[in-house]
Amino acid sequence: MQRCGWVGSDPIYEAYHDHEWGVPEYDSRALWEKLVLDGFQAGLSWITILRKREAFRAAFAGFDPHVIATWGEADITRLLADPGIVRHRGKIAATITNARAWQKIEAKQGFDRFLWDHVGGKPLLNSPATGADVPAFTPLSEQISKDLKRAGFRFCGPTIVYAFMQAVGMVNDHVLTCHRHPSNG
Repeated sequence: MQRCGWVGSDPIYEAYHDHEWGVPEYDSRALWEKLVLDGFQAGLSWITILRKREAFRAAFAGFDPHVIATWGEADITRLLADPGIVRHRGKIAATITNARAWQKIEAKQGFDRFLWDHVGGKPLLNSPATGADVPAFTPLSEQISKDLKRAGFRFCGPTIVYAFMQAVGMVNDHVLTCHRHPSNG
Protein backbone atom coordinates (compact mmCIF):
# COMPACT_ATOMS: atom_id res chain seq x y z
CA MET A 1 0.00 0.00 0.00
CA GLN A 2 1.49 3.33 -1.05
CA ARG A 3 1.22 6.35 1.19
CA CYS A 4 2.36 9.94 1.04
CA GLY A 5 6.14 10.14 1.49
CA TRP A 6 6.03 12.02 4.80
CA VAL A 7 4.45 9.06 6.57
CA GLY A 8 7.50 6.80 6.72
CA SER A 9 7.06 3.56 8.67
CA ASP A 10 5.96 4.80 12.10
CA PRO A 11 2.68 3.02 13.01
CA ILE A 12 1.34 6.20 14.66
CA TYR A 13 1.95 8.18 11.47
CA GLU A 14 0.50 5.39 9.32
CA ALA A 15 -2.72 5.30 11.36
CA TYR A 16 -2.99 9.10 11.38
CA HIS A 17 -2.44 9.27 7.62
CA ASP A 18 -4.82 6.43 6.81
CA HIS A 19 -7.70 7.42 9.09
CA GLU A 20 -7.49 11.14 9.90
CA TRP A 21 -5.31 13.28 7.65
CA GLY A 22 -7.36 14.77 4.88
CA VAL A 23 -10.66 13.43 6.17
CA PRO A 24 -13.21 16.28 6.18
CA GLU A 25 -13.99 17.36 9.74
CA TYR A 26 -17.12 19.44 10.28
CA ASP A 27 -17.42 19.40 14.07
CA SER A 28 -16.65 22.84 15.52
CA ARG A 29 -15.01 21.57 18.69
CA ALA A 30 -12.90 18.98 16.85
CA LEU A 31 -11.81 21.65 14.36
CA TRP A 32 -10.73 23.87 17.23
CA GLU A 33 -8.77 21.02 18.84
CA LYS A 34 -6.90 20.37 15.61
CA LEU A 35 -6.10 24.06 15.14
CA VAL A 36 -4.76 24.25 18.70
CA LEU A 37 -2.61 21.15 18.19
CA ASP A 38 -1.26 22.55 14.92
CA GLY A 39 -0.33 25.70 16.83
CA PHE A 40 1.54 23.62 19.41
CA GLN A 41 3.34 21.83 16.58
CA ALA A 42 5.00 25.05 15.35
CA GLY A 43 8.75 24.49 15.49
CA LEU A 44 8.36 20.79 16.27
CA SER A 45 7.60 17.64 14.31
CA TRP A 46 3.98 16.52 13.99
CA ILE A 47 4.88 13.08 15.37
CA THR A 48 5.80 14.79 18.65
CA ILE A 49 2.28 16.18 18.90
CA LEU A 50 0.64 12.91 17.89
CA ARG A 51 2.58 11.05 20.59
CA LYS A 52 1.43 13.61 23.18
CA ARG A 53 -2.14 14.05 21.90
CA GLU A 54 -3.82 12.03 24.67
CA ALA A 55 -1.81 13.89 27.32
CA PHE A 56 -2.88 17.17 25.69
CA ARG A 57 -6.52 16.04 25.79
CA ALA A 58 -6.23 15.20 29.49
CA ALA A 59 -4.42 18.43 30.37
CA PHE A 60 -6.79 20.61 28.32
CA ALA A 61 -10.12 19.22 29.59
CA GLY A 62 -10.81 17.24 26.44
CA PHE A 63 -10.27 20.44 24.45
CA ASP A 64 -13.57 21.84 25.66
CA PRO A 65 -13.25 25.51 24.66
CA HIS A 66 -16.01 26.54 27.10
CA VAL A 67 -13.94 25.20 30.01
CA ILE A 68 -10.61 26.50 28.73
CA ALA A 69 -12.04 29.99 28.12
CA THR A 70 -12.46 30.35 31.89
CA TRP A 71 -8.82 29.55 32.68
CA GLY A 72 -6.23 32.01 33.92
CA GLU A 73 -2.69 32.28 35.22
CA ALA A 74 -3.01 29.41 37.72
CA ASP A 75 -3.95 27.09 34.87
CA ILE A 76 -1.02 28.30 32.77
CA THR A 77 1.31 27.54 35.69
CA ARG A 78 -0.25 24.09 36.12
CA LEU A 79 0.16 23.29 32.43
CA LEU A 80 3.76 24.53 32.37
CA ALA A 81 4.51 21.84 34.96
CA ASP A 82 2.89 19.03 32.94
CA PRO A 83 5.63 16.92 31.31
CA GLY A 84 3.10 15.16 29.06
CA ILE A 85 2.51 18.22 26.86
CA VAL A 86 4.60 20.83 25.06
CA ARG A 87 5.33 23.33 27.80
CA HIS A 88 5.42 26.67 26.03
CA ARG A 89 3.89 29.63 27.86
CA GLY A 90 2.94 31.49 24.69
CA LYS A 91 1.19 28.50 23.14
CA ILE A 92 -0.64 27.67 26.37
CA ALA A 93 -1.79 31.28 26.82
CA ALA A 94 -2.82 31.38 23.15
CA THR A 95 -4.98 28.28 23.68
CA ILE A 96 -6.94 30.12 26.36
CA THR A 97 -7.25 33.21 24.16
CA ASN A 98 -8.25 31.05 21.21
CA ALA A 99 -10.96 29.34 23.28
CA ARG A 100 -12.52 32.75 23.93
CA ALA A 101 -12.26 33.69 20.25
CA TRP A 102 -13.79 30.31 19.31
CA GLN A 103 -16.77 31.00 21.59
CA LYS A 104 -17.49 34.28 19.83
CA ILE A 105 -17.30 32.76 16.35
CA GLU A 106 -19.28 29.70 17.42
CA ALA A 107 -22.08 31.88 18.84
CA LYS A 108 -22.16 34.14 15.79
CA GLN A 109 -22.09 31.63 12.94
CA GLY A 110 -20.44 28.40 14.03
CA PHE A 111 -16.72 27.81 13.90
CA ASP A 112 -17.23 25.04 11.36
CA ARG A 113 -19.08 27.34 9.00
CA PHE A 114 -16.57 30.16 9.55
CA LEU A 115 -13.82 27.85 8.29
CA TRP A 116 -15.59 25.78 5.65
CA ASP A 117 -17.17 28.84 3.99
CA HIS A 118 -13.62 29.69 2.83
CA VAL A 119 -13.69 26.61 0.56
CA GLY A 120 -17.37 26.62 -0.34
CA GLY A 121 -18.18 23.88 2.17
CA LYS A 122 -16.29 21.11 0.39
CA PRO A 123 -12.67 19.97 0.19
CA LEU A 124 -10.33 21.42 -2.40
CA LEU A 125 -8.74 18.55 -4.30
CA ASN A 126 -5.11 18.87 -5.29
CA SER A 127 -3.17 16.26 -7.21
CA PRO A 128 0.49 16.65 -6.25
CA ALA A 129 2.82 14.17 -7.95
CA THR A 130 5.24 14.26 -5.00
CA GLY A 131 5.47 15.84 -1.58
CA ALA A 132 7.73 18.50 -3.10
CA ASP A 133 4.70 19.71 -5.06
CA VAL A 134 2.77 20.48 -1.87
CA PRO A 135 3.11 24.11 -0.74
CA ALA A 136 3.83 25.16 2.84
CA PHE A 137 1.09 27.80 2.58
CA THR A 138 -1.21 29.30 -0.02
CA PRO A 139 -2.99 32.62 -0.58
CA LEU A 140 -6.09 30.97 0.92
CA SER A 141 -4.26 29.89 4.08
CA GLU A 142 -2.93 33.46 4.34
CA GLN A 143 -6.50 34.78 4.13
CA ILE A 144 -7.84 32.31 6.70
CA SER A 145 -4.92 33.18 8.99
CA LYS A 146 -5.79 36.88 8.70
CA ASP A 147 -9.46 36.16 9.37
CA LEU A 148 -8.61 34.07 12.45
CA LYS A 149 -6.27 36.74 13.79
CA ARG A 150 -8.93 39.41 13.22
CA ALA A 151 -11.26 37.24 15.30
CA GLY A 152 -8.71 37.13 18.15
CA PHE A 153 -6.76 33.92 17.45
CA ARG A 154 -3.02 33.54 17.99
CA PHE A 155 -0.50 30.93 16.77
CA CYS A 156 -2.34 30.62 13.48
CA GLY A 157 0.02 31.85 10.78
CA PRO A 158 -0.41 30.82 7.13
CA THR A 159 1.83 27.73 7.42
CA ILE A 160 0.04 26.49 10.55
CA VAL A 161 -3.31 27.16 8.88
CA TYR A 162 -2.33 25.25 5.73
CA ALA A 163 -1.21 22.24 7.77
CA PHE A 164 -4.53 22.50 9.61
CA MET A 165 -6.47 22.70 6.33
CA GLN A 166 -4.76 19.50 5.20
CA ALA A 167 -5.38 17.77 8.52
CA VAL A 168 -9.11 18.54 8.59
CA GLY A 169 -9.70 17.81 4.91
CA MET A 170 -10.39 21.36 3.76
CA VAL A 171 -7.72 20.60 1.19
CA ASN A 172 -6.76 17.13 0.00
CA ASP A 173 -3.01 16.95 -0.62
CA HIS A 174 -2.55 13.19 -0.78
CA VAL A 175 -0.06 12.56 -3.60
CA LEU A 176 -1.33 10.88 -6.75
CA THR A 177 0.32 7.54 -5.92
CA CYS A 178 -1.12 7.44 -2.38
CA HIS A 179 -3.91 4.97 -1.73
CA ARG A 180 -5.84 7.81 -0.04
CA HIS A 181 -5.89 10.06 -3.12
CA PRO A 182 -9.50 10.07 -4.41
CA SER A 183 -8.41 8.90 -7.86
CA ASN A 184 -7.17 5.64 -6.28
CA GLY A 185 -10.30 4.79 -4.37
